[in-house]
Amino acid sequence: MRREALGPYTYTVPGGCFPLGRDSLALGDFAAVRPGQRVCDLGCGAGLLLLLLARRAEGLALHGVELDPVAAQAARENLAANGLPGAIFTGDLRETPWTAGSFDLVVSNPPYFAAGSGRSGGPERMEGHTLAEWCAAAGRLTRNGGRFALVHRPERLTDLLCALRASRLEPKRLRFLQHDAAHPPAAVLVEGRKEGRPGLSVLPVLFTGG
Repeated sequence: MRREALGPYTYTVPGGCFPLGRDSLALGDFAAVRPGQRVCDLGCGAGLLLLLLARRAEGLALHGVELDPVAAQAARENLAANGLPGAIFTGDLRETPWTAGSFDLVVSNPPYFAAGSGRSGGPERMEGHTLAEWCAAAGRLTRNGGRFALVHRPERLTDLLCALRASRLEPKRLRFLQHDAAHPPAAVLVEGRKEGRPGLSVLPVLFTGG
């Protein structure tokens, strides 16, 4: 059991849940969120991104989807412990209980590596659903004009942009995460807008080294 301070909130991570990482912290700052919006995190784990967004905007209606029942319960407990109302669905992201177009903002830090790719960041980083299925779920839940923001691996960028557009989530903002100038980017942040017009803004690289 680990506890991390996140501004006014405390994030508690039980053993076996994905720990706090720089990718999620960067996504929590990158996603465009406004007070009072309906927000959903696909694959929410113990609720880290929901806390990160709640510290930036008041009055959010927080929702999460998590297949692992232990992590889903930890997300509920993290919201309750911090006095934040919310709803966490335990189950498959393709079978969520909310109607299409329910959310202003959907976020996700999904598994990075395709099954059978020979790459692995551990079991929690291997895809159970394809990238196309992940984006399709986000596209269904995001309202027209709403946004889907996620973090992924640079080598999957072509697949990611294609999957977003196929789900009517037009890529609008992109930013690479890089440890320092001597290393290539380790991750990429992307935001798509539901039924948005073509036109992608590439932001300056975010250096994450200490």
